[in-house]
Amino acid sequence: MDELTPGNLVAETEPFEAFGRLFAEAAKSEPNDPSAMSLATVDPDGLPDLRMVLMKDWDVRGFVFYTNRQSAKGLELDSSWKAAANFHWKSLRRQVRLRGPVEEVTTAESDAYFASRPRDSRIGAWASQQSRPMENRFSLEMAVAKVAARHPIGEVPRPPHWIGYRIKPVYFEFWTDKPFRLHERIVYTRPSPEGGWSMARLYP
Repeated sequence: MDELTPGNLVAETEPFEAFGRLFAEAAKSEPNDPSAMSLATVDPDGLPDLRMVLMKDWDVRGFVFYTNRQSAKGLELDSSWKAAANFHWKSLRRQVRLRGPVEEVTTAESDAYFASRPRDSRIGAWASQQSRPMENRFSLEMAVAKVAARHPIGEVPRPPHWIGYRIKPVYFEFWTDKPFRLHERIVYTRPSPEGGWSMARLYP
């Protein structure tokens, strides 16, 4: 594979191909979690929210992550149906930013991913009232025990509020660290998730 320099990055026909090449490099060089991304949402008052999540799947349709729909981010996503994300791969000295509308993945996709999780994680998805006040740690442990008792053997079904979301980018920015803060910034934009891409460079 050729080195992914700013010059040959521009030659990519669209940004998903460039992301795929970078993500493959990050999977080899990052010490852990190359799929970790910061996820930005906005609450009903317009106040931004930011947290780290794990990107669980991606293709030309967009970037998928899973969460409790009743959590803070779930409520914010269901309100605006828009989000932004950022991958920072320190080992490569690169970032990839993206933003766009959000859609819920299919029931089949959510079911399939939930079934792939460890059993204890599936139990935890039922037990945790994510983002809501918790009296003490014992409350969580008791909730886990109750769910485990309800499902002593066999499959643990997916909670109806545990779903996947897909960010459908209309904006990509590829950032490469350079000396003296003269960084490379290459941006791809399109008017909608169905549109064609335009490319531009930005001053650092």
